[in-house]
Amino acid sequence: MADRPERHDRGTVAPGRVKEVTSVSNPIVKDIRGLALKKNRDETGLFLAEGLKLVLDALDAGWRIRTLVISKAADTDGLVGRVAARTVAAGADVLEANNKVLEAITRRDNPQNVVGVFEKRFASLGRLDFGADGVVVALDRVRDPGNLGTILRTADAVGAKGVVLVGETVDPFSMETVRATMGSIFSVPVAKVSEDAFLDWRKGFKGLVAGTHMKASEDYRAPAYAGRPVCLLMGNEQAGLTDRLADSCDTLLRIPQAGRADSLNLAVATALMLFEARRKALTL
Repeated sequence: MADRPERHDRGTVAPGRVKEVTSVSNPIVKDIRGLALKKNRDETGLFLAEGLKLVLDALDAGWRIRTLVISKAADTDGLVGRVAARTVAAGADVLEANNKVLEAITRRDNPQNVVGVFEKRFASLGRLDFGADGVVVALDRVRDPGNLGTILRTADAVGAKGVVLVGETVDPFSMETVRATMGSIFSVPVAKVSEDAFLDWRKGFKGLVAGTHMKASEDYRAPAYAGRPVCLLMGNEQAGLTDRLADSCDTLLRIPQAGRADSLNLAVATALMLFEARRKALTL
């Protein structure tokens, strides 16, 4: 991976460099390709954002870029060039790559012409700002990157205060999840905690904790969500909530269904819960 930018005595960041790379065996390219694996993302604290929109979203939200890879065929007189200039000014390197290198990095036959390497960022559960009536969604052992990405995008759309990942979950910084968020990964605080840590936090939480459960009898539209902080607790795609998490809820809710299906997709169910919990705020 590109070296960290040098800092001058006055705390300024030295400009990054522009390099040309043409081989997939280049050590820097190998390091970037390695970020497709979770163990490498965990070890380096880095992840990939593919596409000009995602890179712009990340930069505008203040996420720290470490390396920018752009296609040699990209029009650097336009927006791509301005992103490259912002990257260099931030002290990160810009790699001008051919299509073969971009295909190797993105693992796609038709890669986009911009890929950013960014530093991961997690929020602290204890420091999430619910405000007087904010909503946070907590996900128990979510396993599907598409589900998590869609939930983050939905949380962003309704103005939720954050997403909490409980237990062993899919990596929110996998390329599949980041793609599915459509940039919302950079706007919605994400916390990651164990089940024990979540239950310890829950003891001091003064708002409503509402979970969905197959055996619940109360309709999800029944609670008075408005006027207080709310934590929506959603279960694993196959197994639902653990018994301990279900027991921690103030209320267990169900989403009525008229057809033969016995359950909803997790991202769909979470969207219904989030929009219902935020309905009053969204109609003001």
